[in-house]
Amino acid sequence: MTGHLLSYAIWVPIVAGLIVLAAGGDKHAGVQRWLALAGALAGFLVTIPLYTGFDVHNAGMQFEEMRPWIDSFNINYHLGVDGLSVWFVILNAFTTLMVVLAGWQVIQERVGQYMAAFLIMSGLINGAFAALDAILFYVFFEAMLIPMYLVIGIWGGPRRVYASIKFFLYTFLGSLLTLVAFIYLYYQSGGSFEIAEYQRLPLTMTAQTLVLVAFFFAFAVKVPMWPVHTWLPDAHVEAPTGGSMVLAAITLKLGAYGFLRFALPIAPDASREYAWVFVLLSLVAVVYIGFVALVQTDMKKLVAYSSISHMGFVTLGFFMFAQGTQLNPFAVEGAIVQMISHGFVSAAMFFSIGVMYDRVHSRKIADYGGVANKMPIFASFFMLFAMANAGLPGTSGFVGEFFVVLGAVQVNFWYAVLAATTLIFGAAYTLWMYKRVIFGEVANDHVAHLSDVNPREFLVLTVLAVAVLGMGLYPKPFTDLMHFSVNDLIWHVSQTKLPQ
Repeated sequence: MTGHLLSYAIWVPIVAGLIVLAAGGDKHAGVQRWLALAGALAGFLVTIPLYTGFDVHNAGMQFEEMRPWIDSFNINYHLGVDGLSVWFVILNAFTTLMVVLAGWQVIQERVGQYMAAFLIMSGLINGAFAALDAILFYVFFEAMLIPMYLVIGIWGGPRRVYASIKFFLYTFLGSLLTLVAFIYLYYQSGGSFEIAEYQRLPLTMTAQTLVLVAFFFAFAVKVPMWPVHTWLPDAHVEAPTGGSMVLAAITLKLGAYGFLRFALPIAPDASREYAWVFVLLSLVAVVYIGFVALVQTDMKKLVAYSSISHMGFVTLGFFMFAQGTQLNPFAVEGAIVQMISHGFVSAAMFFSIGVMYDRVHSRKIADYGGVANKMPIFASFFMLFAMANAGLPGTSGFVGEFFVVLGAVQVNFWYAVLAATTLIFGAAYTLWMYKRVIFGEVANDHVAHLSDVNPREFLVLTVLAVAVLGMGLYPKPFTDLMHFSVNDLIWHVSQTKLPQ
């Protein structure tokens, strides 16, 4: 089994999703729910050996699988993970399990299609994180748009069609340039789509710059970086709770992962030359989007803008070059830790908002007030997640941000000052929202009739709380897996690839 773990991580949830679809219509909704839960649980369990069997001292690819796919173009079914990607496969499977539980009673129409969409999307996303062949990556990277497009477009809010089309067009059109870059690299390498081959391929500065621009348009949209971020708030607001959880926790990470796997190692000289552009855009996202979040009246839109600000922290860490030549290990590790933490915290925040929405059917902050009087258990969980979103020490939200700020101090003190403002803005918009929604007197009849969390909601909130606190109090298991791979990436990016 250990020789095919990544294939299991990809195909177990996909097959489970197809089985759920085959189980019939809504009259079999109960069966479909249990089949989806079994598939999501199986999909998560097959990723556990990726952690337990991972060699933390090996910076290279592990659990590799290689099979010919399209021989005439030398395209292979080539899978593998290293310290940069293994956690995201596990995080994706974990989030999918939470999403199935989150939609257990909430989704009443087309239950099978809803559950199947997330299971199939989970497998496709794992394929993108594990692909070591450029075309295989591209196929998985594009295919996962389809289930998310359907989730937003079918089960979303009143403006779901607009939001789903905007989401699809932004992300699809951006990634077309990546395909052009892959085809160029294919011919430059003598006919290979192996990502490792591209990372060794000498390229002129002009070629590296054009390749970096192509990767930027694909991955910056997916992160999303400012100013190509406008699709995300619309998608979050209209998406159902499960869609928002996966969108924030996982799909945004594919964009950031693309910079790690493609942009930095394939175009290192151009990345160093133009790092200031990425740093500037990231700092704008951290500061400006923080102000934008402050004025939001919709809880989901506020958390969506919060995600953009936090992901700005991630890209800042990736492109923080010291002395113009070398990546900063503190900043890079902190950025990856922030990606994992944001997966836990954003999923928890959107699920918490979903719990209230299921009862009141409103996301407007003004429609709440005094929720703690009727839902004290929920209010306690929501407080923890709000604090984590603000970066409170002891929660996962603090660890990555601390590392990035620490790395920023070594590069430029003012970078660190601007980056650290996210801790201030994060506390301001998150706690102000929490105060208006949770504290005070019972605001209206809707709040007066609220009931506290049920056992299913309590289970999901507890699991997410354990993840947020566990990572915040003991981040070593997370950093150990990535440490050697980060150092290896730093060494590669510090070397020139200009033809000698």
